[in-house]
Parts: sequence; C-alpha cells; structure tokens
Amino acid sequence: MNCIDIKKISVADVTAKEIPAVLKENKIVYNKVENVNWPKEFPYCPKMEFGIAHTDDSFLIHYRVEEQSIRAIAQKDNDNVWEDSCAEFFISPAADGLYYNIECNCAGTLLLGVGEGRNNRVLAAPEITKQIDRWATLGRTPFDTKEQPTAWELALRIPYSVFFRHNITSLDGCTLRGNVYKCGDKLPVPHFISWNPIGTPTPDFHCPQYFGEFTL
Repeated sequence: MNCIDIKKISVADVTAKEIPAVLKENKIVYNKVENVNWPKEFPYCPKMEFGIAHTDDSFLIHYRVEEQSIRAIAQKDNDNVWEDSCAEFFISPAADGLYYNIECNCAGTLLLGVGEGRNNRVLAAPEITKQIDRWATLGRTPFDTKEQPTAWELALRIPYSVFFRHNITSLDGCTLRGNVYKCGDKLPVPHFISWNPIGTPTPDFHCPQYFGEFTL
C-alpha cells in the first residue's frame, strides 16, 4: 500500500492559482500516478504526478500531466468529466465507510459525489461544488478533442466544508484512506491509471479496498 505524509502549511486565503508556488515554496514532494492496472486492454500511461498539502481547513492539490491528446467537453459541474482528460482525488475523511470522489477535467469542470461504493452515490449541490477553487493552465472554457501531445496543470483548493455528509473542522493528526487517478474514457486512447494499485479484473476506481493512506 502506498502512503503519503501530507504536510500542513500555514497559509490563509490561498487561491488555486497560487497553489503551485505555495507547494514549491514549502518543498512539497510530488508523487507519480503510474499504475497501469489493466495493461492488456488499456496499456497507455500518460505522465502524471501530484503534490498535496493541507491547511487548517482545506486540501491543496496540484496535478501535472503530459498526454498524447486532450478533451474537456463537460459543460458544467457534475457532468461526465471522467470522459474528458480527468484527474481524480478519492478520499474517506472518516472511518464510516463513506468516501468522496472529486473528479476534475483539464478545464476545471468537476464532479463531486459521496457514497460507500460505485452505486447509489449522492452528487453535491452546485452551492457546494462552487466552493472548490480551481486553476487550469488550459483555461476554464470547454473544448473538444485535440489530438496533439499536451502538458497541462490543474490546481484545486478543496475546503473541508465540501465534505457535505460530514462535519469536518480539523483533520490534523488523522490517517485517511484514498487514491488518485488519471482517466479519459472518451479520449482517442482511453486510459485508467492510479497512484495506489487496483486489483480488479476490469477498470474500476470505486474500490475503497484498494485505497492508499494519507497521514496529515
């Protein structure tokens, strides 16, 4: 099982655009997302890494990706962002079986849901998803598939208040379970890679039994 110690950063009112510089200033180590769990059907592995830190009330995440084509068709939050060039952060903030999936395409459109597994997930209301500040090097305007090698970055400030089935005031000292993914279901070359390896026979990111650990 992969494990990460998530450093706490003392910074107030940081914006998503500032996150890359803040992580660099605090010497945050980036982690590779490179597990090709289903190599026969989906062998392609784009380059992806992420840096993560936390503050008193938020996670700060910065993704860096290089892939052979890109797509950002999803028009609004909770659309099918996983069909686009998509980075995903799944996290269980408490030991009650619930986990949140925060999926965001390369143009900053995201999906936020909660549940115990793939089925019967509850999506967040717009007033909750809009609390997640986003910055994308490709801009925030949706676009169709571009079949050209592209490097892109995405940063998210995820306040604990978006964990809407919980009342999280602090996660200091906690060890949480979660995973980080990169996918693109409708890209010219679909792919499904993960930070912590997955042992299912077919692609499935909704597998809390294969989550790694994040210690805050």
